[in-house]
Amino acid sequence: MIVPEHAKREYLPRDDQSQGGANRQGKPSGEVSKPSQYEEVSMSPMKDAQESATSTAAINKKVKGFTDEERAAMRNRAQELKAEARANKNKADGESAALAAIAAIPEPDRSMAKRLHAIITANAPALSPKTWYGMPAYTNNDGKVVCFFQTAQKFNTRYATFGFNDTAHLDDGAMWPVAFALKELTAAAEARISALVKQAVS
Repeated sequence: MIVPEHAKREYLPRDDQSQGGANRQGKPSGEVSKPSQYEEVSMSPMKDAQESATSTAAINKKVKGFTDEERAAMRNRAQELKAEARANKNKADGESAALAAIAAIPEPDRSMAKRLHAIITANAPALSPKTWYGMPAYTNNDGKVVCFFQTAQKFNTRYATFGFNDTAHLDDGAMWPVAFALKELTAAAEARISALVKQAVS
């Protein structure tokens, strides 16, 4: 039997077929019993490669990535969020420490310290509470202490002290007060402290 040229190109004998001899069924090698006995060989490797390249190009065309500017903006925002998280954590930790220090102050200074904390946080919310030499203090965005409270028991003085550091914007001519003795917090004293705290951060 003569095998057509196209059959020779499309099918090759399996390894279990001997050339020039008989197959396992005893049939001459030239005789084709079933097409399933032959392996199909791709006739167009170049066509397959072209189709694969075309498919990849189509996928890349459909998927649009972020621009360099967009990626830079996202990196900036990620850094901002990390910085904000650290700032919030530091502020929360600082306030917890300040409140713990206030709770440990003996009366009557403890009541004044609690009231001062409420006045300062209400009138200057940008300030962050913390402890400074074991006493409650309030810092600006740079972490520098703007104002502080010191109990009478701290150094066995006659009175508690509410004071400001040089970071406070209290300048008034050639001389101005930066510390005040506190025996009690009257309504007039609270009003003055509120005004001073606002001015200090202005």
